[in-house]
Amino acid sequence: MFLRAVWTLCATAVVCASPVAAQTQRASTLTLPQTLQRVVAVNPRLAAADRTIAMSHGRRQQAGALPNPSVGFDVDNFAPSGSVPGQAVETTLLLSQLVELGSKRDARVAAALGDYDAARYEREATRLELLSEATVAFIGALAAQRRIALLDRHVAALERLVPLMQRRLEAGASSPAEVTKIQGAIGFTRLERERSRVAQSLAQRELGVLMGLDTPDFTAVSGNLGGMPRLAPFDAIVKAIADNPQLMRWTAVRARRDADLLSARLKAVPDVTASVGWRRYGDTPENALRLGISMPIPVLDQNRGGIREAQELAQRTEAEREINRLTLIVTVGKAYDTAASALQQIDLLRRTVLPATRSTLSTIETGYEQGRFTVLEILDAYQRVADAELMEHDALNMLHTSLATIEGLTGSAAVPAQMRTR
Repeated sequence: MFLRAVWTLCATAVVCASPVAAQTQRASTLTLPQTLQRVVAVNPRLAAADRTIAMSHGRRQQAGALPNPSVGFDVDNFAPSGSVPGQAVETTLLLSQLVELGSKRDARVAAALGDYDAARYEREATRLELLSEATVAFIGALAAQRRIALLDRHVAALERLVPLMQRRLEAGASSPAEVTKIQGAIGFTRLERERSRVAQSLAQRELGVLMGLDTPDFTAVSGNLGGMPRLAPFDAIVKAIADNPQLMRWTAVRARRDADLLSARLKAVPDVTASVGWRRYGDTPENALRLGISMPIPVLDQNRGGIREAQELAQRTEAEREINRLTLIVTVGKAYDTAASALQQIDLLRRTVLPATRSTLSTIETGYEQGRFTVLEILDAYQRVADAELMEHDALNMLHTSLATIEGLTGSAAVPAQMRTR
């Protein structure tokens, strides 16, 4: 379910680009599904998380192991022959085994199992973080690419004015300064395009690094940022945070700490060491069987300090989980408010600002050809349209970046399936 809305918005093979860029995309174009698949397949953070799971599995296996038996060999009355009258050498072969009492082994296994479960949740949290980061980087590359296309279109629109200006200049209806102003506006827009090209290169490099590439092996990304989704209610998104692996991990952490507390309490329970031996008497051909048992007396150390520490650590778990939850809510809240603001900006721009500025530009273009408007007026009209289109573009970029952040933290779509577009 991860990033369903963003997949719908960005995975289509629709992109606002120049004809030259479109030819390049057919040669080496990257889509969002391809990006996410490659990130999950090769990113070393997931490989490290897998090794952590394997390590915790090894600890869980080792926790269930029984203590090894021990073997011993004793020689009594060992002295040079005849030096101790009446005493012969006695040899004893002993086999001893520590017997753990109080379910200590079960407590160790439970603690290791908690570690294992926590590692699995951490791996899933890492996966969601990577998918979110990759989606944000993809959107950044797509936005830079779309911005370049917008600026190319603005340059083309301004360049169409140059022949008209030249004709007016030849007819004596315009001055050379007006031509210079148009050329200055074109140069400024090209400068902004160059800055966007650098931003595109940086975004593609960041995206490539997430896919384990030193140098990006793609020249363009394919997607559509123009969609206008509607957000799910914030309460529903807050409820979805409960399924975030970062929070679910605390269930496993609490199980581990409860098991550690049990182990601390059981440490005061003494274990028994049982032994069996075979004794041979040196002065007779007789042998004997020897049995033994020993255990410590828990009078000096009952592990009270260790028990207190384990109790406090177990009780701290809920506070740590709540801190984690509140941090996620703050992050999601910021992204949600940013997305909601972006939606309002886009709606306002599309309903009023863009139609008004484009209508004004069309009127001034027609009037300019008839000599009713000055070059400053037509340049101002072009600039207002360009500013409005770039504001819409920035709002779309902000919207989809915020959606990717929300969905990366909730693990589900921030836009319900029935409300993805309007």
